[in-house]
Parts: sequence; C-alpha cells; structure tokens
Amino acid sequence: MSNPFFDHPILNSPYESPRRHWELDSEGQPTQVILEARRRAEFITPIPKPKKRKKAAVQEGFVFADNEGLSTKDQQYDPTSIINEVRGYVETWRNLPNPQQWQVTPETARLLQHWRHHTFSGVRPFFCQVEAAETAIWLTEVAPQSKPGKRLLEQLAAANRDANPELMRLALKLATGAGKTTVMAMLIAWQTVNAVRRPASKQFTRGFLVCAPGLTIKDRLRVLQPNDPNSYYKDRELVPNDMLDDINRAKIVITNYHAFKLRERIELSKGGRLLLQGRTGDAPETLETEGQMLQRVMPDLMGMKNILVINDEAHHCYREKPAAPDDEALTGDERKEAEKNSEAARLWISGLEAVNRKLGVSRVLDLSATPFFLSGSGYAEGTLFPWTMSDFSLMDAIECGIVKLPRVPVAENIPGNELPVFRNLWEHIRKDMPKKGRGQGEELDPLKLPTRLQTALLALYGHYAKTFELWQESGIKVPPCFIVVCQNTAISKLVYDFISGFHRKNDDGTSTLVNGRLALFRNYDDTTGNALSRPNTLLIDSEQLEAGDALDDNFRGMAADEIERFRREIVERTGDARSGDSITDQELLREVMNTVGKAGQLGGGIRCVVSVSMLTEGWDANTVTHVLGIRAFGTQLLCEQVIGRALRRQSYDLNEEGQFNVEYADVFGIPFDFTAKPVIGPPQPPRETVQVRAVRPERDALEIEFPRVEGYRVELPEERLIAALNDESKLEINPGLVGPSITRSAGIIGEAVDMSLTHLEGMRAATIVYHLTYRLLNTHWRDPGEAPKLHLFGQLKRITQEWLETCLTCKGGTYPAQLMYQELADMACNKITAAITRQFEGERPIKALLDAYNPTGSTRNVRFNTSKADRWETSAKHCQINWVILDSDWEAEFCRVAESHPKVFAYVKNHNLGFEVPYRFGSSMRKYRPDFIVLVDDGHGRADPLHLVVEIKGFRAEDAVEKKSTMDTYWVPGVNHLGSYGRWAFAEFTEVYQIESDFKAKVESEFDKMIASAAIPRLVKVGPANV
Repeated sequence: MSNPFFDHPILNSPYESPRRHWELDSEGQPTQVILEARRRAEFITPIPKPKKRKKAAVQEGFVFADNEGLSTKDQQYDPTSIINEVRGYVETWRNLPNPQQWQVTPETARLLQHWRHHTFSGVRPFFCQVEAAETAIWLTEVAPQSKPGKRLLEQLAAANRDANPELMRLALKLATGAGKTTVMAMLIAWQTVNAVRRPASKQFTRGFLVCAPGLTIKDRLRVLQPNDPNSYYKDRELVPNDMLDDINRAKIVITNYHAFKLRERIELSKGGRLLLQGRTGDAPETLETEGQMLQRVMPDLMGMKNILVINDEAHHCYREKPAAPDDEALTGDERKEAEKNSEAARLWISGLEAVNRKLGVSRVLDLSATPFFLSGSGYAEGTLFPWTMSDFSLMDAIECGIVKLPRVPVAENIPGNELPVFRNLWEHIRKDMPKKGRGQGEELDPLKLPTRLQTALLALYGHYAKTFELWQESGIKVPPCFIVVCQNTAISKLVYDFISGFHRKNDDGTSTLVNGRLALFRNYDDTTGNALSRPNTLLIDSEQLEAGDALDDNFRGMAADEIERFRREIVERTGDARSGDSITDQELLREVMNTVGKAGQLGGGIRCVVSVSMLTEGWDANTVTHVLGIRAFGTQLLCEQVIGRALRRQSYDLNEEGQFNVEYADVFGIPFDFTAKPVIGPPQPPRETVQVRAVRPERDALEIEFPRVEGYRVELPEERLIAALNDESKLEINPGLVGPSITRSAGIIGEAVDMSLTHLEGMRAATIVYHLTYRLLNTHWRDPGEAPKLHLFGQLKRITQEWLETCLTCKGGTYPAQLMYQELADMACNKITAAITRQFEGERPIKALLDAYNPTGSTRNVRFNTSKADRWETSAKHCQINWVILDSDWEAEFCRVAESHPKVFAYVKNHNLGFEVPYRFGSSMRKYRPDFIVLVDDGHGRADPLHLVVEIKGFRAEDAVEKKSTMDTYWVPGVNHLGSYGRWAFAEFTEVYQIESDFKAKVESEFDKMIASAAIPRLVKVGPANV
C-alpha cells in the first residue's frame, strides 16, 4: 500500500517560506493529508513521560508572577502561541515591499536584501536561517516601535526575570542540520556592521562571546572568525563586499564553557597546602579570581562593554530551580546524568553571569535544535525554554528536505511483528545490561549481550551491508557510517568488543582472539588474527580520552602521512610553525572523529563508531546511514539530538521541481514516533562529495590572477559623435522578448476576441526617434547631479535615426513602437552608446573601475565542496585547481583540448572563482560569469601570456549579445588600459552545439580558430603600452 508521506515527504523548497505541511493526528502520526499552509509551532511529537511525575508534571503553559516563579495554572504564558504570534509579525514585516517601511537601519536593510535576493555562487542561506536572523532583528530594531512588539518584549523580559534574573536571553529553535553556524555568522555581521557605522548606538556591538558545549564544536565554529581561511562572511558571501572591512573590526572570542571553571594559579600538594595553612590559619587562596578567569578566556574583549553572547547547543545553559517536595527522586544512571547536566549548566550560566558583572552583556542569543530543560534542572524534563521566540522544527526541516528522513526499515530476518521492540529497545533489555563502569568488578562477556540486542544489531547490520556494497559499486571512496550510542562505558565496551573482536583470557594466562560478529566492522584480520593497520570500528568515551589510550601506536604509525597533514593544517591556521610539533592522543582522536567520511584523512576509513555521549551533538558527518540506540531516551531532546547525527544531508542539489530529493537515515532503538510506520526501503546510493581546491604549493606556477571589475568610466568627445554600428548593435523585437503579441480572450459564452498590437502600427517614426534620443541623453550623457547635455541632442538624434533604420528588426506581430517600453528603450540606448564608444576606442581609453576592497582575484583562493558527479580531473601541468566542475559534455571536451594544445600555458573554469563582469541589460545592471580563463602563448612567451576569456555558447539570446558587447567594448579595453593585469582578450566558442557527428574534430578545429583569432594584436590594442 502506498504511503505518500514516506514516498514523497518533501513538500517545500528550502529557500522559500513553507507553504504546505503534512497533517499529523493527535499522536503525531501523518494522516497522509497535505494542508495548504505553514505548520504552526506546536510541540506535539509524542515523548515518553518525564520521570518527574508525582503530580503529572506535564509540559503546560507558563505564567510569570512576582515572586511565584513558574506556575502552570491560571494566567497562562504559552510559548507556543507567542512563537506563532512573533512569526506572524515577522512575516508581515518581511513582506513589506519598501525597505523604508522596515523600521531598521540602512545597514540592516542592506543585509536583509542581500540575504534574501543576492545570487550566491555557492551555498545559499536557507529560508529558516534567514527567518531566525530576521526574528532577532525584528525583536531588536522593530518591536520596540509598536505596542504589540513592546508587549512581546515585556513577556520575553518576564520569562527571563524568573529563569535568568541577571541576563536577557532570546532562544532561536532551529532543527539539527538546518545550519546554526550560518545563523550565528549572520547575527554577528548584522551587529558588527551597525556597530562600526553607528558607534554611538547601544543596540549594537562588535564584541562577541561564542560559547560551545565542547572542543569539537568550538573548533568547528572557527569559521565565525573573519580571518579564518574558510570564514563564512567571505566564503558563503553572507556580507556584501564593501562591508567585509567592517566585519574585520569585530572582536570574537570562541570558547567552550569548561573554560569558565576557575583554575589553580599555583599547583600545591595536599601536604604543601596544609603546611601553608598552619595549625589555625586560613587555607591559601590559590584559585584564580573571576577577573583573572575572564582575562584568560577572553583577553580580546577586556575593556569592552555591551558584549553579545551567542550560545551554541544552548540547552546546556540554564539556572536550575530548587527541587519541589513532590519530585520523584532519580536513581542510578538517570541520577548521575541529572547531576552531570546540573553541574554543566551551573558552570555555563555562572560564567556568563561573571561576564555580565565585569563587562556587561547586552543580550544572550541561544541557538539549539532542542531548547528544553534537562533532567536535574528543577523543571519538568523536556520543558521548552520560555524565552524561545522562533521555531523551525524537525518536521519543518523534513518537509523542506533540509535533513534526511529518519525511517525504521523492516529487516527480513526478524520473525513476526517485532518492530515495537526495536523502536524502544532499551525498555526490553535494560534489566540485562551491566551498570558497572569499565574495569571494575568481574570481567563481562561480550558474547552474552541480550538476545534482543544481538538481533537488533544483526538486523540493522544486514541493511548496512547492502548499503556498503551499493556504495562500493557506485565508486564512493569512503564507507557509510554506522553509529551506536550507549548508556554507559561498560555497555559501550561490551558492544565494541562484540562488533569488532576481542581477546579472551584463558586460565593458563594466554589469550584467544574472538573476532567480531559483524564482519565489516572487525578490527582483526580473519586469516592471521592480527590487528588491522587501520581499525574499522572506533570506540569513543570519556575514560579513553582521559587515559590517553584512544588510539594504539600501530594505528598512529600507519596514519603518519595523515597526521603530518593535520600538523601542517594546524600550522596554516595558527601561523605558528611549532604548533604542529606535538599532538596528543586526545587531539588525534577528535581529529579522527571530525574526519569520519572524509576520504584520505584520519577518519576516512571508519565504518562504525561506538559511543557513550560524545555523539549527542557537534558531530556532523554526512555519511551516517544507520543509528542504533542502546540507552534510555527520557525526552524528545535526546531522541532528536542522537538522530540528528544521522540527519546531515549528503547532497544539496535541487531537482527539477526546485526541491531537494529525499534522503533517508535508518534508525533502531530510538523512540522517535512521528515516522513509526514500518517501511521497507532499499539503500540509496549517495553522491560522493569532493573538495575542489587550489593545489598549493605544487601548482603555484599555474596561478591565474584577474581584476575584480565593478564598473567602467568612458570619456567620449562632445564635439563630433560617430557610431560604429555592427552586428552587436542589432536588436530583434519578438514575442520571446516582449511576450505574446496576440492573445485570445473569451468569456463563458459569447464571442471571443483577439487582443493584438496592431494599434501600435500607426505610431510615427519621428516620435520613436525623439523618445529614444531623450532617454539616451538622460541616462547615458548626463553627469551625476548635472543637467542633460542638450547641445548633443542633434548628434544623438542623427545616430538614433541611423540605428533605427539599420539595426532594428520586428518579428512575430511586434512593432517599433514597443521601444516606448523603458526596458526596450534602455536596450536600444545601451547598444547605441556601445557603438559610439567602439568608434573612439583607440582615442579615448576606457577605465575599468576595480573593487576597492578586493581588487584582485586568484585561483589560489578556490576551495569548496561539491557532490556534482560531472567533473574533470585536471592536469597538474595546466591547472592550479584539482577539479573542473562540468556543466556540459562540451566543457569536458574543451578541457581535454586545452590540456593537449601546445599554445595553452594554463586554464581555469570560472566556478566559485569570483570572476564576474558587470554589464547592463535593459534597465538593470547584471553580473556575467564567463566560462573559462585560458593563458595562451601568442608569441610573447610565458612571461607575458595572453589572458583569453572564453565563453562556450550555443543559442545566442539577446542577453548573450550584450555580454559579448560589454566584453569587447568595455571590459577588455578597460582592463588592458590598467596595464597591471597583463594582456586580455575575449572569444566565444560557438556553433559546436549544432554538430552531432565528428565531435572531437570539431572542438579541436574551433579551438584552433579561437586561439588564432584571439592572438591577433588588434583585439588587445587599447592601453598606452600598445599605442
């Protein structure tokens, strides 16, 4: 039976506001009905009842009353309705057409327009990312100016007065995999640009403290630093070029909350401490003070005021509430976990309060997929932070295709309807699982794992094996990843040994190898019994990290090349040649974890990861295909976090419908109920991801630099104007350009009528000439702030008349009178001006105006990831970049011919290179990205090659004509006039698309013609050096 939700779960584009959603029933299950509206923020996904439940402490609404704290009865503060209310106001504000109505600073308006409408060359911000930033902006800049906004801000303040009396917090809920790091960069950019350009404003700051829950996430967040090689502001184009200089003035400190713990200034033994104390004296004060701690953690922010704090995975940060008398006491592992949560939350929130006392905190922005109170917080476990004002849930993310769809496959070797057992596996095996820590008490036998657990492992592994085989057949260079999340270290060790193999001790002191039960995950050779040089399965837990026995010497020795590469990367990041000399096992282990699924790196070959809690957040390998939970899942928090490790998409390419294709993650043992219906899904082949980058320093000799042109300046004579009209001056008006020229209109009954343009036929040519000349004079022959140069009207009218008679063609029922359309009039004006400019090319040099902030681009700066399968591996002798991403088979043939042609020194495909040509099409300015840059030997040798800009074209639409005209008339002469970027020319590689046979010969023939014609000196004579 067909199940539409599982067959086609994706309903919306990731880049637009969701318009449809799947209806869920009262238990959170899809009803298979699509509703034509955005999903309301409602936390209805079923979760196990919280442990704290003597009086049925369910997640009700909150009320804030003086001195009463959180209560759940009378006047209700409902965070869900507030989120929906804020969402409604933000949507109305977003849809205002005029930026002057937005009630924000011009700088903020510019950033909003950039995020919403900029044509990104790489990763484009998702709608949910922009919405999260918009919510923070609206609450900061817009809400204080309206009564409803002030009321919402008061409710936010009330939520903070009770829960965070010293801090003003704002939580943005964003599903795992939706890109919280990008949102952080957008928020930092918004605050910094405004603070730099409005230094007197107290709303904005350029000082930021970014707090992470661990070293893994802290290291990943380095892209928030403006000077990082992969900085999001530049790499992801989150900021317009002219604002990048402002971003560099931001002071950003990224730390993990553990750094807030006060450290010992002097290391004293217990005896030494007693000696200094004496018999009756006070104990010596050896702990650092709050001020010293802050100086250590955030020296760059000392002396600044009005700091903005950004918490990543903010559910770890809260001020706990005293336990109520009726709370049920937790026991065992649950109690230990609650104590650990409370200790972490105390340290984190206390550190922020110290920052506020010493320096001043303007606001704390919390980002989390799960901003819920944890067990041990004093609140009902799973309660939403009441200061949450934005929500993009996991269901929203699934319906937009931003994440994989978690599913529960039915394995063939499970007899009967056993699915419910494997949905919440822990409830069926917990009594049989060990509770001791590793290395304590008697030896535990891995082969005595509970039967249901072994069946679950084998069932999920059977599906993994099919996926593994499919990946190998598809030529993927890394294996899929299977992760197991365990309750404690004893269980993790047992499962690890069961999966990968272990040595059983014999009575005589010897040991015997018992190889792993899951063949693909074994760490020992089947034939010899020797340990594999690189393990297939990795065990991660806190005891290993503390003991330093995470990786054995053999693995470290075999991975010497990768370790050396990691050392070089550390040196590159820090600029300190000594920083890579020493890497501890803990650092190496983190690197293995962070490179799982990345070919050629330390973790590239890992197939299975067995973990206690390290994988609950911050680990974002996109090769995870299978997850097994062997632990208690008390709330939606843990369910979503653990499943979140498998939800990172592999491909971000849109399909023909403008949506992502669905990807799946197979899950056992995690009671995540909204996709509980069993489905049998065959493993899906992934798309291999490669890094496209400049190969440095090996190919530095092939580097190609180019000017980043922002515009052109032309000084034409005013005494006598002449136009060099040619084929590029021609304009054809046809229905494809202007729309249908004949339309039939009919009612339900009665006579139909044809709507046509025949009434335009009678317009006099003189009227059209006058209109065009007037437009030409006002748009192209008028200096800024000055009146039109009316003395040129006669000359321009003569040239316009000539153009109208010789260059204009009307087809398909169109008429010259349509030049009265401003868009068409501007097209005509552009062509006439280009013809005049062309006439005086040698006499009046054209000046190319460069980007003041970033005047020079280069192939050395290229670095991005892609999953596109069509690519060409470049020759080490011809291209600095390792791959060419292909848009057609013709481009592959072009690469082949370029690499074999004797006159080609080097070439590069203009993909994420940043090479753009500004040109005018009609009334608007556009950016054109040519296909290739080729360095050609035209007789001047390697020291002075010709830079040939190449465009591969088939059908030449009007837009393509304007591009070529701009290159020939403005860009090439303007750049050559600069004299500092070498000699440049432009060539189109055309007509080959019309040839079906003799493909290679045709390409080679056209390439030879192109090289020969480009080498003719007349194409490049414009600069003083060529006169």
